[in-house]
Amino acid sequence: MTLQALFRHWSRHLYLRIWLAVVAGVAVLMLVVGWAWRASVEHNTPSVPREWVVLNAEGEVLATTSRAGPGAPLAFDLTLPDGQRIGLRVQRHGEPQDGPGMDPRRGERMPPHMSPHGPPHARNEPPWWAKPPYGFFWMLGLIGLAVALGLYPVVRRLTQRLEGLQRGVQRWGDGDLSVRVPVQGDDEVADLSQRFNAAAERIEGLMASQKSLLANASHELRSPLARIRMGLELMAAPTADATVQQRARTEILRNMTELDQLIDEILLASRLDAKEVDIGKVEAVDLVGLCAEECARVGAMLDVPQGLAQLEVRGVAKLLRRMVRNLLENARRYGATGSDGGDVVLSLSQQGQQVHIQVCDQGPGVPVAWRERIFEPFFRLPGASERVGGVGLGLSLVKSIAERHGGQVRCADRLGGGACFEVDLPQSKTANT
Repeated sequence: MTLQALFRHWSRHLYLRIWLAVVAGVAVLMLVVGWAWRASVEHNTPSVPREWVVLNAEGEVLATTSRAGPGAPLAFDLTLPDGQRIGLRVQRHGEPQDGPGMDPRRGERMPPHMSPHGPPHARNEPPWWAKPPYGFFWMLGLIGLAVALGLYPVVRRLTQRLEGLQRGVQRWGDGDLSVRVPVQGDDEVADLSQRFNAAAERIEGLMASQKSLLANASHELRSPLARIRMGLELMAAPTADATVQQRARTEILRNMTELDQLIDEILLASRLDAKEVDIGKVEAVDLVGLCAEECARVGAMLDVPQGLAQLEVRGVAKLLRRMVRNLLENARRYGATGSDGGDVVLSLSQQGQQVHIQVCDQGPGVPVAWRERIFEPFFRLPGASERVGGVGLGLSLVKSIAERHGGQVRCADRLGGGACFEVDLPQSKTANT
């Protein structure tokens, strides 16, 4: 692997890029701070020339030196008025007492090669890499190394969770809809993981629902299609008289109506499961008038408290009508003792900020063990399809429509026998009672 390919491989890792970015930022910050500190020190160093004066005990000037700049050495040759020469050296911090290049016996400057301390290169000086400014850069390097080593596990822990999320999304994109990523901590990465898990769970449920819907729909569509085919064969038979043909024609029309209704319910259930936004106009719907019309259609009784002339909810009128109609037809089909539906009662009431709809029948009721499952698509109680038919989508649509409008539905017992289906919907703020 070439150096360029190796660099490209490692540069793809997010944790490495974050780590290098943090280290580079700290290094630049230290360089700037160091440069500013050094500039401040140099700025505060006195830059005025220095002049040395030798005084005697009476304060008389014995000798002076010429002015020397700040970088000049601190060793001078002074000539007294009587012609005597004196070698003067100001001792630096850390230098030997006598100082290099000075004769301790006469106080005169000595040539470097005759100095008792040896030439300048033989002095006890630090190595070149420890002298300014190299020592300063060594200090910055050590600090940067310590920062890098300290930040690496922090950055690595952060990016490990991102890499785990990336692997989960990759597996999910490859078709494994059951994959979930672990949620660690309570920061943005944890929130992203929770949102991914929620979305994955919803999509997995939606796909399972679609598969079940497709499988059950294909099964339910076969029955009316088979009856239509049988009717057409009877009509085409050479021995069929007018009575047989009329009966076959009536059966075909009935099955076509059933087929059309089944397809309509399947499409509506699919759209509700997919949470489509554009499914109808949202407006204020008067449930009193809507329920009165549907009860009159099936011959059911409507029970409304006295004085309650209008009860509004916000929603899609055709969906709310379908919900009420399915409840009434379900009660008439499975729970009414007579064919006119007179044993079915729909009650409307207001409970706080909720609109309460209750449809009760006098049938055999629903066992407790099945009261949750009856709202699943294509589920029917054992033996119900043989007695009264149906495909098991009516109550599933009731639940989907109620939840679409912010409500809920449940099944309960009726006093004296039978079942009651109750729906609670949020009341419209503009409702008049």
